[in-house]
Amino acid sequence: MTAQLIRNSAVAVDTWKTLEIAEGESPESVALPDGDIIFPAAVWLARRNEIVSRHKRIGLLLEPGDRVEELAADLDYFVVIAVAFPKFVDGRGFSTASLLRQRYNYQGELRAVGDVLHDQLFFMRRVGFDAYALRQDKDARHAIANGFSSFSEGYQASAAQPEPRFRRRPSTIPGSARNHIATTA
Repeated sequence: MTAQLIRNSAVAVDTWKTLEIAEGESPESVALPDGDIIFPAAVWLARRNEIVSRHKRIGLLLEPGDRVEELAADLDYFVVIAVAFPKFVDGRGFSTASLLRQRYNYQGELRAVGDVLHDQLFFMRRVGFDAYALRQDKDARHAIANGFSSFSEGYQASAAQPEPRFRRRPSTIPGSARNHIATTA
């Protein structure tokens, strides 16, 4: 059973394959497959020119220890960047996503992979994720129905909503039009 992909709040078909480095292989020695491949950052850094010459569409996998700063100059090469969440309690991927969207203005698909649960989707969207590969044992339809609506809105500024609530016009805040009219009469 493979992970279910959610993109644009709907179940999507995933055409990307993630390159895995087997025991005994290294970033320099692993075979580079054809097709839409998400390459681990270590492979990208070791074989950038070879990957660029062989692939039109390139994906990147960032693990929690990978530094976005080292890859910032290359972001235009990547159609998709997958950010790994190896455990539910490891939140470094949230910071990585925020850096990619807000500091480095990455515009491609930003995908959460690994131990991704519906409880995290609302918060993942706020930091800039727009695709989610749910853990294999979770139901994507349940996640879509419940994961993005945990809260009606966020108060703080985020990648998804650059204005904090106090700076937003009342007409742009859900359910506030009635309150605005009532308080101005």
